[in-house]
Amino acid sequence: MKFPFHKNVVSENETAKIAKEFSKVLSPGDIVLLNGDLGSGKTFFVKRICSQFGINTVSSPSFSIVNEYHNGRKIVHFDFYRIKKIEELYDIGFEDYLMDDEAIVFIEWANMFAEILPGKNYEIEIKCANNSSREVFIKKNE
Repeated sequence: MKFPFHKNVVSENETAKIAKEFSKVLSPGDIVLLNGDLGSGKTFFVKRICSQFGINTVSSPSFSIVNEYHNGRKIVHFDFYRIKKIEELYDIGFEDYLMDDEAIVFIEWANMFAEILPGKNYEIEIKCANNSSREVFIKKNE
């Protein structure tokens, strides 16, 4: 996969193929930021990546804020949607999660607290083009 990446997709199957291809570039210590409208497919994208690592129990961390998964790889999955203050993230040890070089960290709604995120990351934006299609943008920030 070459970055920046952009593709229009019209099915979940196409989105799953992009997630599968993207999963091949990920390594422990990587941070993946996901942004997009409500219902655009951020959690679906994370689920499809995790399935490539044999993790099939992924659920949205909207209410728990963070979920952790283990199956040969450590996956940490955040959702900032319900966070009101940065202090809430510090209270749950957010900085420790970012420093974990054995984990791949996914952060949905990352743009809500962009000021506390590291500059080295993958940034994914999923835009709803209409009811049946999405635009997927992926860039690598170093």
